[in-house]
Amino acid sequence: MINLTMNGVPVSVEEGATLLEAARFLGYPIPTLCHMEGLTPYGACRLCVVEIGQGSKARLVTACTYPAEEGLRVRTASARVVRARRMIIELLLASCPQSKVIQDLASRHGVRGHRFRQEHEDCILCGLCVRMCAEQMMAHAIGFRGRGEHRSVGTPFDIASEACRLCGGCMYVCPACQLRCTYNEPDKAVCGACANLTPPCLDKEQFDDMMCYMAPCVACEIDPKRVSKGGRQNVVIES
Repeated sequence: MINLTMNGVPVSVEEGATLLEAARFLGYPIPTLCHMEGLTPYGACRLCVVEIGQGSKARLVTACTYPAEEGLRVRTASARVVRARRMIIELLLASCPQSKVIQDLASRHGVRGHRFRQEHEDCILCGLCVRMCAEQMMAHAIGFRGRGEHRSVGTPFDIASEACRLCGGCMYVCPACQLRCTYNEPDKAVCGACANLTPPCLDKEQFDDMMCYMAPCVACEIDPKRVSKGGRQNVVIES
């Protein structure tokens, strides 16, 4: 067994487990986009970042690919981690704003817009379709092509692959293909139709080392009786 500290709690996990597996086993939620059970961890989306170490040596790593180590100190929801995840969601919104999966992530993490050039891509290069085709369907019909900004997913030379069985597995796992948001305003990255209220405790400085990770939050409640005439809801914090 591997002994480590996660969010200030001493825990033991099986040898070979990743930090993502350890966190989920212990009940700490970590968002993911390119990760799926049964597929090789890839670490492309970076949403699962956690903070390891202390002081000036603390750094961010992808929880889905980083193995649990003896004596490791891990924080799954520090202020630094939350800021990094929000930045990543902004980048995803700039790339593929009509993905329902990405819109839900933005809503859940309080992201209402982004600071980057707006694109309307159909692929975020998460690699789920490539790994599904290779590891579950054993077809290897598609793969990555090119590098940098020219990187894409498809068949060699754009020629239909004879190995493809038209199973649809690639479309089933694709976060950009599963569901598309119906809004189509090019100047707005977030439609806001599914927006959730952000817990008021999330941005407090005193929670820098460990911020709220509850989903839904158990400390904050919405009182349906306290709705103003303008339709604004008041957040009530139970003491």
